[in-house]
Amino acid sequence: MDADITLADLPEAAGAGAGEVRIHPTAIVEKGAQLGKGVQVGPFCVIGSKAILHDWVRLDSHVTVQGRTTIGARSAIYQFATLGVIPQDLKFRNEDTELILGPENSVRQYVNISIGTEGWSGRTVIGRRNLFMVYVHVAHDCVVGDNCVFANSVSLAGHVTVRNHAFIGGYAGVHQFVKVGELAMLGGGSMVVQDVPPFVMVQGDRAAPIGLNMVGLKRAGFSTEEVKDIKAMYRLLYNEGLTLEDCLVRIEREIANSRWRQMFVHFLKASERGVCR
Repeated sequence: MDADITLADLPEAAGAGAGEVRIHPTAIVEKGAQLGKGVQVGPFCVIGSKAILHDWVRLDSHVTVQGRTTIGARSAIYQFATLGVIPQDLKFRNEDTELILGPENSVRQYVNISIGTEGWSGRTVIGRRNLFMVYVHVAHDCVVGDNCVFANSVSLAGHVTVRNHAFIGGYAGVHQFVKVGELAMLGGGSMVVQDVPPFVMVQGDRAAPIGLNMVGLKRAGFSTEEVKDIKAMYRLLYNEGLTLEDCLVRIEREIANSRWRQMFVHFLKASERGVCR
């Protein structure tokens, strides 16, 4: 979140000149909501009393922001999105949990993102510059990094973790507690029930590896040598018939130490559901 953003209570922000808060006459903004400078609230939006909207947030028509929800600066929320709604969890008992949405996110039509649950972290946390396309669902206690893309109708169950620069194809479903690694790619319609390591592409029901996200690696500026090492780690994990323990031994013995090797190894060691294989 941008630490230097100064929030303003609604009555004080209403006449802020170039940073004027603009609220359509049909919108409802409950007392206690905090809106930063330049916030725009479109027709028929509803903003709850515990909401915090940082500077230059834009809400198009019919957006609902409930609960203890923070929306980061310069985020755009489109028609009929619902943020901070109570979880679809039968154990939820109206705990005072929260949703934190970082800056510069694009949340398209009909997206639903829930607050967290007290029995876990109490927070659903979204990083910055993510794109949530139409009908995406992000359940309670999920953690999403930065620069991720969620195509139409993606569903994340509770407690899912998605690392930076991941791409999740349309209609994919991700099981509770699954972890998706950095620059991983989930093909459209995939049903993902185990962890997806960094850089790996998976597809199908149940999702299985189909190669590396070479386009993502190229766009991210990986060098030829870095890609070579990532290909070698992929080969050891998927093509050599090794157990996970033996794979880790071979990677640490044969692949030069680097940030990417450390990331890959740490992900495999930390996996609790097992990795897609």
